[in-house]
Amino acid sequence: MTESARPDVAVVGGSGFYTFLEDPHTVEVDTPYGAPSAPIAIGTVEGRPVAFLPRHGAHHDFPAHRVPYRANMWALRSLGVRQVLAPCAVGGLQREHGPGTFVVPDQLVDRTTARHQTYYDSGACHVAFADPYCARLRRHLLDGLDGHDPVDGGAMVVIEGPRFSTRAESRWYAEQGWAVVNMTGHPEAVLARELALCYASVALVTDHDAGVDEASAVTMESVFEVFSSHTETLKSALASVVAGLGPDRDCSCSSAVDGMTLPIDLP
Repeated sequence: MTESARPDVAVVGGSGFYTFLEDPHTVEVDTPYGAPSAPIAIGTVEGRPVAFLPRHGAHHDFPAHRVPYRANMWALRSLGVRQVLAPCAVGGLQREHGPGTFVVPDQLVDRTTARHQTYYDSGACHVAFADPYCARLRRHLLDGLDGHDPVDGGAMVVIEGPRFSTRAESRWYAEQGWAVVNMTGHPEAVLARELALCYASVALVTDHDAGVDEASAVTMESVFEVFSSHTETLKSALASVVAGLGPDRDCSCSSAVDGMTLPIDLP
């Protein structure tokens, strides 16, 4: 792959985003953590090389708790990616965050229980994660969604899955003031930080979570239906964001692991 064809931006999302790229071709990537969810598609958006990786696999092969997150982030970096945009479906925990709302979260709460969430299994390797999302990418996402009233900020709580929350759990999350709930935002974000990647998520609310009101009860069918109906809006917004991203990363993400003795060689 020539340097001019190496993608520095990636989108990690649903399989509906395959048509996001122009003239895509797929690349098989091996990593120290096994194969990623699927071969990575590389094409162009507004003339810019962009990578796309379906988080759950080409045919939704992996439930959220089985996604090979470490392999996914490693594979993207090995291809030259340094900036990751991560659209996802979420449940709304507040009444004002109803179906169809776009949220660009600025905080993350981990409620998962059994996931590999680091590349560093030895030594004293502590990566700053107080602000889990790249502020620069967040600004671009908010600008790209201008006209769709995106919510600027809020905490995304990530649960283990594959089951949805009980009403009691959902009410507790809402009482903390957290904005949305999903199953894939962690450890994706922290792994990106450990690889010194810029990472930000745009969350599409597909439903009110079970504890918001007594009538709410999440179903897989309703999640897919709402997300599908807003896919074109997300594609358009992300295309605008990709076109506007500069090559220089004037943020702290690129230096996140500076000065650390790493147990891995970064690709």
